[in-house]
Amino acid sequence: MEDHDGSRADRARRVADVLRQRIVDGAYEGVLPDERALGRSLGATRNAVREALNMLRDEGVVTRRRGIGTLVTGHKAGHGLARLVGLAEELTAYGTVSNEVREARVVPHAPPAITQRLCLPERSEAVYIERLRSLDAEPLSLDSTWLAPDIGRPLLDRHLAGRDLFALIEETSGTRLGSAEVTVHAVTADPDTARLLDVAEGAALFTIDRLTRLADGRPVDAESLRVRADRFALRAVLPRD
Repeated sequence: MEDHDGSRADRARRVADVLRQRIVDGAYEGVLPDERALGRSLGATRNAVREALNMLRDEGVVTRRRGIGTLVTGHKAGHGLARLVGLAEELTAYGTVSNEVREARVVPHAPPAITQRLCLPERSEAVYIERLRSLDAEPLSLDSTWLAPDIGRPLLDRHLAGRDLFALIEETSGTRLGSAEVTVHAVTADPDTARLLDVAEGAALFTIDRLTRLADGRPVDAESLRVRADRFALRAVLPRD
């Protein structure tokens, strides 16, 4: 992996990229191999490995302890992008998922941006649900969801803290979900979101904006998920057709 091109910082960054990917893939558990062993496996100098580990420590991926070594601080939960599935449905493979319902109500006049996204009449009502999602009792995401009124109202009588919204929509409507348009971008945590997700103000977050449609193409669910980037990874297998 190591070559003679680029600066010392460039080489360390390339080593950090490979190490981060291997950690996300679960190649390492607990204490990492020592710097010499990592250097041999990566074809990198010990100095490049040491600087790469310092970078990953600053990211929160690993922690370094005198007399013990470098430890993986926690594997990221993965969420696939190849099919339409609720976040909670994916996360059960990584631990215990719980939801704190912060709001669940009918909004008499939804914001224009929401009525437009959901193809509702101007000043139509909509249902708003906000949940704080945790994985193994540690905050993971803040989920804000707007629903078409006929789809959202029946959900208000259901156990929102313990169920995935996708499953509830299909159950109460008797209709399958068909597709979703997803946009993922990076944001930094504002003070309120940082407090809720237990991260530093300005910490990196994923924002996943998703518009979900029924099988007939009707948009019924517009949501924005703010997800801790230190605990989460997006995955997909993309064929080249």
